[in-house]
Amino acid sequence: MRRDTIFYKLFKQFPGLLFELVDEPPAEAENYQFESVEVKETAFRIDGVFLPPPNAVSKTVFFAEVQFQKDEDLYHRFFSELFLFLYRHSIRYDDWFGVIIFGSRSLEPSSSSIHRALLESGQVRRVYLDELGDLRQQPLGLGLMLLTNVTSETEAVEGARFLLEQARQQSEQAIIDLVRQRGLGGFPHERLPNPKGDDDYRLQVFYPKSRGDCSDVGTEF
Repeated sequence: MRRDTIFYKLFKQFPGLLFELVDEPPAEAENYQFESVEVKETAFRIDGVFLPPPNAVSKTVFFAEVQFQKDEDLYHRFFSELFLFLYRHSIRYDDWFGVIIFGSRSLEPSSSSIHRALLESGQVRRVYLDELGDLRQQPLGLGLMLLTNVTSETEAVEGARFLLEQARQQSEQAIIDLVRQRGLGGFPHERLPNPKGDDDYRLQVFYPKSRGDCSDVGTEF
């Protein structure tokens, strides 16, 4: 399973999670709807679009991109899709904001000169997961994001254990399910406490075998 898929599943269940990465979230942030949008008559498909609720005062649409592989065409594609979407829906929205999430700075395109005005406009936020600190100091959703970027077996197991315990305490079943079911493979199963308090179960830890792609290993109870 690709790691960016994990993020879009998170966004689908917790649309407000994106706005934890934004300095000035909209007043209606909790009511935004996450969608994957296909732009007709083109080959473009935008995986992360956050649409404001119909009654929002400010009709700002948010775009999210998650990047775990080096892609020199990333900014070309991202802004082309973004502006084509706005062109197709020019009446519905009056502003936009983009969030681009990288595993690390090294995954940014080598040259950004063509898009520098956009990147420095204040309407784009670039996030580097490896610079956000310890996942234990983050809200659960962000912690799960950071877990996908862990490169140490020990840290991955400990991080998964911590998130499961916190999710149990906060009754966040959706987070528990994502940690249990969306493993990123790579290591033997670890025995972790069942968040429901039953017998132990085996959990596949979130650990990337390679940049961008991961194995999906079944969970055993």
